[in-house]
Amino acid sequence: MGKEHILIVEDEEDILELIRYNLVKEGFSVTGLTSGETVLDTVKAKPPDLILLDLMLPGIDGFEVCRGVKRNPDTRHIPIVIVTAKGEEIDIVTGLELGADDYITKPFSPRVLLARLKTVLRRKQRESVEPDAVLQIAGIQIDPGRHEVRVKGKPISLTFSEFRILHTLALRPGWVFTRDQIVDAVRGEGYAVTDRAVDVQIVGLRKKLKSESECIETVRGIGYRFKEP
Repeated sequence: MGKEHILIVEDEEDILELIRYNLVKEGFSVTGLTSGETVLDTVKAKPPDLILLDLMLPGIDGFEVCRGVKRNPDTRHIPIVIVTAKGEEIDIVTGLELGADDYITKPFSPRVLLARLKTVLRRKQRESVEPDAVLQIAGIQIDPGRHEVRVKGKPISLTFSEFRILHTLALRPGWVFTRDQIVDAVRGEGYAVTDRAVDVQIVGLRKKLKSESECIETVRGIGYRFKEP
């Protein structure tokens, strides 16, 4: 099996070289770009296993690059991790809504960066699991076919929305879902619901999960994720 290929898009060359150095040391194959203009052509010519994308790029910014990659059926499967000095909630939420898999704010630790990238790559490998397959994560078993959930072997009763939220989060452990993405997964796009309604569903779900309630993590100001086992 060959090295996993990471495409770094970063206009600050010292940061690009720092990231490249640490990734190559870990055994990754790396390509570096300093602007967004050639990203789509590069990705089509040689699809990477993951894109590490700065938002503040000259010319085409990171949001447009992310949008372009995720809109193309041939490239939308490629995970994108945003690296940015723009740590405001609105920027992070916008990136996630466009399809980014994770985000890291500058300044960052190279060790943390590597850990987050490896988590996203592991998640990509797991996503070959059929959506109707029974999931067993820690003490929780989720059976979509039977619409059943067991916690440490004991069945618990969930509403339709609670079940869909739990199943959606559990299919992609570690993935940060915004509240809008959770609503889309449960009810479909365009369904009018408030952020508060999502929070209420999560509170009820945690109560029913009892000892396993900590598996659902709050990402402050953004949404929720299922904790990596």
